[in-house]
Amino acid sequence: MTTTSTHTAQSHKGTLYLVPAPLDFGCDSQVDLQNTMPQGTLIVAAKLQYWVCENAKSARAYLKRVNDITPLSGPLQSLQIQELPREVHKKGDHTGNFDARHLLTPALEGHDMGLVSEAGMPAVADPGSSVVRAAHDLGIEVLPLTGPVSLLLALAASGLNGQNFAFVGYLPQEATERAKRVRELESLALKTGQTQLFIETPYRNAAMLQTLLHTLQHTTRLAVCSGLTLARGVCRSDSIKDWRQKTSPLDNSTPAVFALGR
Repeated sequence: MTTTSTHTAQSHKGTLYLVPAPLDFGCDSQVDLQNTMPQGTLIVAAKLQYWVCENAKSARAYLKRVNDITPLSGPLQSLQIQELPREVHKKGDHTGNFDARHLLTPALEGHDMGLVSEAGMPAVADPGSSVVRAAHDLGIEVLPLTGPVSLLLALAASGLNGQNFAFVGYLPQEATERAKRVRELESLALKTGQTQLFIETPYRNAAMLQTLLHTLQHTTRLAVCSGLTLARGVCRSDSIKDWRQKTSPLDNSTPAVFALGR
């Protein structure tokens, strides 16, 4: 991995590292980082003193766990951690409406930085794309590190088409609109063979599953994955007919990834 001094000598700018977080981030259970995070990722994270995150408190909690394995370059209290605005969390930052360039001042001054989300890979089903986009616009190198990504873990475990798939984010909360959207996605999946992936927050997992069971055709295949890489991780992939005959309870402490197709 290229060091800070080398980057400074070559470009006078730091690098923005995209640092994955374990999928228990922000949840009750904690897994051993050494079982889910590559050592190389932890080593890079331990060296970074400048961070952009969703929540500073949980970012510090994560880095404290990193420190237990690979000592941080300085005291936890000395790290400079900036939070993305709350409106970015709620509305997303992929539309280009939020200018994140001011968050990257340390990188422009030659310091390496880390971008971290609450779980998994930042900017994938999580905020952070505005920071990545700003880094590219400012000529700052962007390097994603290796770690768990819930969407790809779920897709790989689903048995559905991994050659043609789409992630469509969150579905509508209102029941009628949610059912309408489910039918649209099912029609697309059955017509094209493209797997449709979406995600839901823990407290709406059960409602989403019930909508799917009442709306989808009995031959459509549905996969539901939750807490993968955790001790309580589950993934079930069955036809709707089989789901209806034996409905599995969902974990209400972690988000679930849903995938449907043929």
